[in-house]
Amino acid sequence: MRNGHGPAQSSDGHAAAVGAGRIVVVGSLNADLTVYCERLPRPGETVRGRGFAVSPGGKSANQAVAASLLGGDVSLVGAVGDDANADLLLSSAVGAGVDVGHVRRAGTETGVAVIAVDANGENTIIISAGANGTLSPADVAAAADVLDGAAVVCLCLEVSMATVLAAAQAGHDAGATVLLNLSPYAGVPSAVTELTDVLLVNTHEATLFLGDGAFPGPDAAGAEWDNVRERFADRGIRQAVVTLGPQGSVVLDSLATEDRRVLRVSSPEVKAVDTTGAGDAFTGAVAFRLAAGATLADAAAFASVAAALATTSKGTQAAYPEAADVQTFFERGPR
Repeated sequence: MRNGHGPAQSSDGHAAAVGAGRIVVVGSLNADLTVYCERLPRPGETVRGRGFAVSPGGKSANQAVAASLLGGDVSLVGAVGDDANADLLLSSAVGAGVDVGHVRRAGTETGVAVIAVDANGENTIIISAGANGTLSPADVAAAADVLDGAAVVCLCLEVSMATVLAAAQAGHDAGATVLLNLSPYAGVPSAVTELTDVLLVNTHEATLFLGDGAFPGPDAAGAEWDNVRERFADRGIRQAVVTLGPQGSVVLDSLATEDRRVLRVSSPEVKAVDTTGAGDAFTGAVAFRLAAGATLADAAAFASVAAALATTSKGTQAAYPEAADVQTFFERGPR
């Protein structure tokens, strides 16, 4: 059994507190059906695959596993079917130390994601909701025992908006940090953004969320990113992290002192084999560090390492680093 419940290192080399607060992840579990190929097909084109795998995935399950392997106290709220894929997903989560007592068996198939991964590790993904589509506010209410007293409630958009809103409200009422990963992108009502403490987006999602206006490139000056921070604040988002892939991320924190409202976070150089689920590794690591009382900037720096390491092996959950992996990186640096 993989077990990440040991000391991790923060971005400045200090040990991360373990088990400092409960993380509750509400959302999706999918079986990943992955084909590896030399390049991704163009519309109407067939390409030859070089391998196939069925593995545990789903954004929320991935985030829960990532946080738990790093040492977090994690509960997952979701739904699966009554099939072999459900058994695969539950076994992986339990093996990583995740509490699955609030993952309900639904009378439909388990959600699936069909994934193609090219020789550079880039991917395309199509999801079919399956049981994830049955997750409802009633499931959130039934999970009150784990939501009460949670430090972080982690959300994505692979389940209904009504469920996301109910979970955000429950997290807010519990005094938790509500962490929303705006993926896969959908327009969110103001009721959700008003309850969101930290928003995680990539540049595509950020552009769609903010609407009209040029979005700065990875090498943009701080003043350009400060304008983006103000635009997020105008939408009610006072803390956001914009991920830039191998270029790292930008922390936009309207709650910080003026000199720390815009911070660039670099990503370590690694040889990417499969980028599938790297964003979920990032989100899970941010949730882990926030639950331990870290600042958003520290959480993003730590998460950059965890996400980079997750791209160095095939698959999603099986590729996620444990606490010792991240600690080794900080002690030795990349090789």
